[in-house]
Amino acid sequence: MLLYMSESQGATPAPLHSVSVAGVVVREDGRLLAIRRADNGTWELPGGVLELDETPEAGVAREVLEETGIQVEVDELTGVYKNTTRGVVALVFRCKPSGGAERTSSESTAVEWLTPDEVSERMAEVFAIRLLDALDGNGPHVRSHDGKRLITAG
Repeated sequence: MLLYMSESQGATPAPLHSVSVAGVVVREDGRLLAIRRADNGTWELPGGVLELDETPEAGVAREVLEETGIQVEVDELTGVYKNTTRGVVALVFRCKPSGGAERTSSESTAVEWLTPDEVSERMAEVFAIRLLDALDGNGPHVRSHDGKRLITAG
């Protein structure tokens, strides 16, 4: 989804941003659903670009199912994360698994349920923080990063 005001509306063109969604799927035993991406081999949350005609909650459910085979109930927004380098705004939601079975897809080469410690070991800081923020109950968090490191407010 692209956000901008067109020049025909009398404004200077604003930067384009894409909106993505991701699900922090928490199992009853506290393990978290993660994928190893097929395109770059990194461990991340299941998620992707929000379609123009869908709600953020529907987008999360669709993306998690497409990438992992797991159906989810979407609980709540736990964070908003902006990649200042690429102009991607990610909306992250805590979810509960509600059916399905783990499987890989064209977008994932592995699907695993990780402990919070395993998340911190396998994921880059900018992705691990999204899972850890969703667990702390103090959200929604709002954070920015440059694609590699968090940018502190101030």
